[in-house]
Amino acid sequence: MMNTTIRRKSDAALRFAERRQREEEASRLSNEVPGLVTLQLDIEERTAIFTVKYTRRVVVGRAPALFLVPCGDSRCVDEHDLTTAVMRALRAGQTSFQGSDECRGTVGTSVCTRVVHFDAVAQYRT
Repeated sequence: MMNTTIRRKSDAALRFAERRQREEEASRLSNEVPGLVTLQLDIEERTAIFTVKYTRRVVVGRAPALFLVPCGDSRCVDEHDLTTAVMRALRAGQTSFQGSDECRGTVGTSVCTRVVHFDAVAQYRT
């Protein structure tokens, strides 16, 4: 049991390090959307049993143009990549937009059923 717990923690640490590396290598949000001043993502992760909500305020000046949200189930090895939807809306100058992503990972031998929904609010220089 202890080996399994240690392995899970080291797997999670490895996934975190890999995600961090991708964020560091990504272009900067301020370069991709120069007029963007603020960005807030209200994220809601749903399962059949519960809903978790939180707000992610993006520090535009140093943020990567990459929007990855790890699956809330620590046993799942997938993540939610919101990058395409968020960047499309920001490049179009939208001030309010939303989207969702279904987890495509697995938990043991079962398919992960978590879904992430987001509502975004952006402000731009005039």
